[in-house]
Amino acid sequence: MVTVLVGGASLCGLPVRALADPPPPPDGLGAPPMPGTPGSSPLQQWIDGVVPPAPGDGNYETLWRGVLPAATGDPIFDSWPADLESLAPGRIIETRDVTATTALRMAAPVARATLLKFRTTSATGAPSFGTATLIVPATAWPGPDPRPVEVNAMPINSLGAHCTPGFQMSHGLLDHPNTDLPVFLPSMWLALNKGHAVLLPDHEGPLMAYAEPNIAGHVMLDAIRATRAYQPADFGDSRYVAIGYSGGGIAAYATAMLQDEYAPDLTGALVGVAAGGVVTNNANVAHQFNGNISSGILLTVALAVAREHPEMLSYTNHLAQWLATSPLRDICGDASGPLGIVGLPIDIAADTANTLDGPFAQAMFQRLDLSDRTSTAPLFIYHGLHDPWIPLGDAERTHRQQCARGVPSVFRVVGGEHLIGYLSGYPELSGWIDGRLRGEPAPREC
Repeated sequence: MVTVLVGGASLCGLPVRALADPPPPPDGLGAPPMPGTPGSSPLQQWIDGVVPPAPGDGNYETLWRGVLPAATGDPIFDSWPADLESLAPGRIIETRDVTATTALRMAAPVARATLLKFRTTSATGAPSFGTATLIVPATAWPGPDPRPVEVNAMPINSLGAHCTPGFQMSHGLLDHPNTDLPVFLPSMWLALNKGHAVLLPDHEGPLMAYAEPNIAGHVMLDAIRATRAYQPADFGDSRYVAIGYSGGGIAAYATAMLQDEYAPDLTGALVGVAAGGVVTNNANVAHQFNGNISSGILLTVALAVAREHPEMLSYTNHLAQWLATSPLRDICGDASGPLGIVGLPIDIAADTANTLDGPFAQAMFQRLDLSDRTSTAPLFIYHGLHDPWIPLGDAERTHRQQCARGVPSVFRVVGGEHLIGYLSGYPELSGWIDGRLRGEPAPREC
C-alpha cells in the first residue's frame, strides 16, 4: 500500500505534520507543455493506465504542496515570516544558542555555537529564508587579523528538512539522525583546532531543493552576510572561504559564480572558493546517472529541483506523483543513494518520451547552468581520477574557463573515485584554505 502525504493529511489515516506557514506557490504551476515536447511512450501510457491519479485531480498547487518536505516540528526551520519582502537579503530573523548540542559532535573545544535564521532569495527570485550554524572555537586565533571563517557546505544530499546540518547541530544525537554528515565532521574539527570559525549553511533552502545551484548560492552568500551582521565586531572584517564536496561542491561553486551579481558587497570578504567532485554540467551528469546504480540520486534530484521549479511537475506521471508525495519526500542522503540499486531510468517517472533530451529538459538544464558567470574569488577545483559518477572533464573545463577570464584557479586530479577523492584531495586543499585565510596571494595555475 502506498501512503500519500499531502496538505498535512495522510490518505491512510497516519498522522502527518504539514509544512508550517507554507510559502505562496511559485510561478509556473500547471504550465502547458513546451512546444515540441514529445508525447508519452507506450511504457509511460501503460503506467498511467495502471496507476491511478495522485490526490489533487490535476491541481498542481495541491501536488506541489504535497511534494514539499514535512515540517520538522521546530519553528525556526518550519515557519515562514510574514514580512520577508521587507527584509534585505542576509538580514537576521532569529537566533538560537545551540552550543550544547553542537559540542556533542565536535572533537574540538567549542566556545559557542549559534543557529542563525535570515532572509534569502529563492532560485526564482522570491523572498525566502535560510538557516546556518556558526561555530566559534575555544582555540584562539593566532593571527593579527580578525578570526577567519570557513563556510563549509556539507553534502546534505537529502529531501527531508531534518537532514540538514542546522537541524542536526541543534538537536540531540538520536533525534532524526542523518548518518551521512558525520563522515565530513573531521574537516570541521581541523578548522576549529586551527582557530577558524566554521559556518554551516543549510544550502538546500527551506524547500530542500537538493542540487539546485541558484538557491544554494543565495543561501551560502546570505549566511555570510548574516554572520557579518550578527557579530560585526568579531566577523565584520573577517576573511571567508567557501568549501564543499560533491553535493556541497555544487553550493560552493554556486557561491563563486553568483557572488558578483547577487552579493557584490562581499567582494574582498570572500577570499576563496574550493569545490571538489563538483557538478558543473547538469545535462552530462543526468545522462551519466540515468538507469544505473546512480539512478536513485537522479530521481531524488529531480523531485528536489521541482520544489523550486514546480513546472517540472507538469511532466510527471501518476507513479512519480504518488512517490513524490509519499514518505520518500523526507529521506536523507543515506537512503537516496541506495535507491539506485534497482537502476530505474527517469523515463518511468515522466509522461513525455525522451525525458532528458526534450525541449523542457534543455530549458531546465539551462536554468541550472552557471558556466557563463565569472568568479570574483580565487578557485581550488579538485576531482577524483576514477570518479564514475561526475565527469572529470567537466571540472577541468570549468577551471580552464575561469582561468581564461582571469580568475586565479588551481585544478587538481586526485587519487581515487568519488568518495576517496574527498579524502585524497583534502591535504593540499587544507593548505590552500590556510593561505587564503592568512591573506596570502592566491596561486594561479592556468
